[in-house]
Amino acid sequence: MTDDFKTRLRGKKLGDASHDYSWQTDPELAALDAVTPSPLTYQDYLSRYTVELSYPPSRRERFAIETEEGEHIGNCTYYAVDHKRGEAEIGIMIGNRDYWDKGYGADAVTHLLDHIFGQTRLERLYLKTLVDNTRAQKCFAKCGFTPCGNLKRDNYNFMLMELHRQNWQQQAKREI
Repeated sequence: MTDDFKTRLRGKKLGDASHDYSWQTDPELAALDAVTPSPLTYQDYLSRYTVELSYPPSRRERFAIETEEGEHIGNCTYYAVDHKRGEAEIGIMIGNRDYWDKGYGADAVTHLLDHIFGQTRLERLYLKTLVDNTRAQKCFAKCGFTPCGNLKRDNYNFMLMELHRQNWQQQAKREI
């Protein structure tokens, strides 16, 4: 719960579409997310993107990740929000490789956690990451997530991780 971030989160805007499209059509980034690269043409992608910005889904909130200088380097989101159970899933992608392995992912996740736990009543956040994506696992562990299971889906093996509000609050107190 600090204001000393090297990243900023902001709402998505139409100007993000070209970066988002290049990241969603990148085979390496898609593989890290256990998906296939988007087959859409840029025009089709832009049409869908515009509609989604105008009519955002109610069970999801998406953010662009920017550097302090305002460069769009990735995205993060929380989705599958279940208010009754008090939980949601999170996801992050640093699409600009120039910012990999430099702490920007952990910084953005911490910023996202501060937003979620500061602005919502959600009590538990969870995520899944490929078992062999140790870089992501280290990032999430640094942010307080702990392993809570495994999942096999579509021939992929995932590690499940979670963070409870109470653990986040205790971690934040230790940092003060």
